[in-house]
Amino acid sequence: MATTTKALVRAAAATSTATLYTVPASTTTVISNIVVTNSAASAATFTLTLNSVDIFTTTAIAANSTLTIDLKQVLATTQIIAGFASAITVKFHISGVEIS
Repeated sequence: MATTTKALVRAAAATSTATLYTVPASTTTVISNIVVTNSAASAATFTLTLNSVDIFTTTAIAANSTLTIDLKQVLATTQIIAGFASAITVKFHISGVEIS
C-alpha cells in the first residue's frame, strides 16, 4: 500500500461547474485541507462539491482574502471534486493523501 501526500488541485475557478479532481483507479483519497483565495478588489462566491455532495454552496469570500478549511473527507475510486466561482480571480488549493 502506497501513501502519497500531494496537492490534489491548484487551479483558478471556472464560472460554471467543472471537475477539479478525480480519484485515480485503485486509489482512495483523503482530503485534508482546502484553501480558497480571492485576488480581486471585490467579493466573490464559490461552490465546492465532493462526489456531488455540496460542501460549500455560493459561499462568500471577501476581496483580497484567503479562506482555509481543515477537514478529513474520504473519496473512493472515480469520485470527484467539482466546483466553480462567480469570478476567475478565485483560486482553489486542495491538498490530501492518495492511498493505493
